[in-house]
Amino acid sequence: MKRSNKILKSLLAVGVVFALASPLYAGEDFSKLPARKQTSLGLYMTSTDAYNYTLKHMDKTLFVDIRTPSEVNYLGAVTVMDKLVPWVFMDSTGWNAKKHRYKRRVNKNFVTDMDAALKAKGLTKNDTVILMCRSGDRSAAAVNLLAKNGYTKVYTVVHGYEGDKAKTGANKGKRVVNGWKNSKLPWTYSLDGDLMYFTK
Repeated sequence: MKRSNKILKSLLAVGVVFALASPLYAGEDFSKLPARKQTSLGLYMTSTDAYNYTLKHMDKTLFVDIRTPSEVNYLGAVTVMDKLVPWVFMDSTGWNAKKHRYKRRVNKNFVTDMDAALKAKGLTKNDTVILMCRSGDRSAAAVNLLAKNGYTKVYTVVHGYEGDKAKTGANKGKRVVNGWKNSKLPWTYSLDGDLMYFTK
């Protein structure tokens, strides 16, 4: 019986070490994510997870910003990004009255563009891909599409570049909760043209 307890304690210790080393561990319960941020692959990272994981595994990871070129142009980009591949584009030919903004048009070439980004880095659909949008909604949808197209290890940065909106207080309605910028992770306004997206 004592030997069984020792073995069990050893296994639990190994499990704790593995959990702490895993890119999934950040003390956040991802099972409580809103449905719009959940993915069919069930792979999630916080901004800090994504930054640390990418630094350690840069050669075997593709980090893709899927925001619009306008968002990146005016709000900046993360310093570990491999490529900008927009999930949608702003469509200035129409207006979304419900959301009080221009309509969006889906990037029909998204999967093809992602395939090209993978190939350019010498990776396959079984390597780690990290997607980041503004706040985690678009990246979740993009993960689901990539999964349907054979990608097996795609993570979404659950709170995105700008984070979630505060629900109370003086900053209610502003994106000051979590996310890349609010976590004080490296980003820049000085963009690298080689990483940007150009329509053909």
